[in-house]
Order: sequence, then C-alpha cells, then structure tokens
Amino acid sequence: MKQESIRGKVARKAYQTGFDYEKKYRGCGQCSLAAIQETLGMVDETVFKAATCFAGGIALLGDGICGGYAGGVLFIGQVFGRDRSNFADPEKVIREKCYRFVEKLHDRFIQEYGTIYCRDIQTKIFGRSYYLKDPDQRMKFEEAGAHTYKCLDVVGKAAEWTVEIFTQEGHIK
Repeated sequence: MKQESIRGKVARKAYQTGFDYEKKYRGCGQCSLAAIQETLGMVDETVFKAATCFAGGIALLGDGICGGYAGGVLFIGQVFGRDRSNFADPEKVIREKCYRFVEKLHDRFIQEYGTIYCRDIQTKIFGRSYYLKDPDQRMKFEEAGAHTYKCLDVVGKAAEWTVEIFTQEGHIK
C-alpha cells in the first residue's frame, strides 16, 4: 500500500512539472519530456534538444502527433531504445520492449482523447482546431485557454501516464 502511495506521488509530480513547464516555457514535446526525465532522474540533454520540434503537432503545424505524447515516446526510446552497437537487434527484443511501452501510452491517449494527433486533441478539448502558424489563429488558441489550462493538462497527463507506465512495469521503485 505504501509503495502505491509513493508511485502515485511520483506520477503526480510528473503531471505538475509538465503542467508548470508548459505554462512557463511552452513547447509541449520538450515540456513533457523534461518533466518525465527530471521526475525519474534520467536527464539526457541530447534527447531533450531533439524534442524541440515536437510542439503544436510538429513545428506548430497541427497535423502531427501531440507533442506531449511525443515527449513520452522519446523518453521510452531514451531508456529502452537500441544502441548503434546493436542496431540489428536480430531478435527484436529491444524494439519489442519499446513498442510495448509506447502502446500503453498510446492506449491512455486513445482512452482520454480518442487520438494521438494534435489537431484532433485540440478539437476534443477546444471544440475546434487551430493552425498555430497563423498569428490570428494562435491568438484565438491562447484566448481559448491553451496556456491557462487546456494544453497544460495534456502535457501534464502525458508526463504522468509515462511515469505511471514505468512504475507499473516495475522500472521505478
């Protein structure tokens, strides 16, 4: 029982860190990734830097995957991905472990939002989607609560769910 309590606190910490980072810094991919990395004590600056473009459905274009989701996927790859020294991964053991973890995160997004795509998540939480490269659309996006609560919550949940998956699988004590 005590173990579950500790795990729950760790997941809630990831949520709050992701929420706060998205509010302060923006860039959902980096914010969810940073929250997960810091919460679990596995910071990797190169992976963090690589997450820069995973904002607003990939480079603010909206038609790609959710940046919060992308941050979780990147973290899973950071921890369980194959190295160049085992690029072949002939038994596919490494890839299969990554895929299993990503599938769990994917399922949480589908359960909550019905999708992993930014534009569709926007439609679910805002009632419409926004083209964030357009200044007028971006202003409306902000006025609709993007960075007061709505996107902050998506980023927080992505971080929380990723941490929960790691704790449920016994990778966090």
